[in-house]
Amino acid sequence: MTLLGHDRYCKEIGRQIEQLRAVVTSGAELSATVPTCPEWSLEDLVRHTGGALRWAEYMVRTRAREEVPEERVPGGAGPGGEGDPAALDAWLAETGRMLDATLRAAGPDTGVWTWSWAHTSGFWARRMTHELVVHRADATLAAGLPYQVTPEVAVDAVDEWLEIVEFVQRTEPDDQVNELRGTGRSIHLHATDAPDALNAEWLVELTGDGVRWRRGHEKAGVALRGPLTEVLLAFYRRLPPDGGRLEVLGDRELLDFWLERASFG
Repeated sequence: MTLLGHDRYCKEIGRQIEQLRAVVTSGAELSATVPTCPEWSLEDLVRHTGGALRWAEYMVRTRAREEVPEERVPGGAGPGGEGDPAALDAWLAETGRMLDATLRAAGPDTGVWTWSWAHTSGFWARRMTHELVVHRADATLAAGLPYQVTPEVAVDAVDEWLEIVEFVQRTEPDDQVNELRGTGRSIHLHATDAPDALNAEWLVELTGDGVRWRRGHEKAGVALRGPLTEVLLAFYRRLPPDGGRLEVLGDRELLDFWLERASFG
């Protein structure tokens, strides 16, 4: 499949950070519980997200050859004190400038440690894009604000999630994602509002050798159907799969089985 390109990921990171900053400065209660991550407050979520961005930036900038502990990353914990939206906003803005500069200087092919199948700076550009896409959704849901994501970014986020599930099955034999092995079970994702050129439909097959997937419109044991942004968020377990404008057609238990096990980390 075609990735968005390194420059586009860099631009999208900047756009997502701006939108996350808008949530922070919207007047939303920073101590509010995040419904999709109930162990976190909105401030906890923002600090986690900014910390992940700083961690990735540090590893790319230093050309790390092994995982760097998060506590070694300068500024990774966020600003001192709590409950100050202006300080959080300034920290996120600085984080975005640092990450943009580092990723652009490195380009997509610089060698660096990752936990993944691709040991390049380009992997981190893509991963941090979608880290922001999903955690910005968490933040906007907590703040009661509307959420939307550009269609091609949403499609790439679904692709990346499926690639991660495949990778975890290959490399983490004890992870619960391996319970998805089997035969004769399949899931179809169908975005009803995406441009035809994006081919925003997926067939996910559970086989004895692991998860297999491809783009396209095909019959399956269960289908998750609805607007692209909502399909993405349901697939990431941020929305109920049959809430709002989404609908589930077929074997709902199979979809739930997938959603409970398709994860990483």
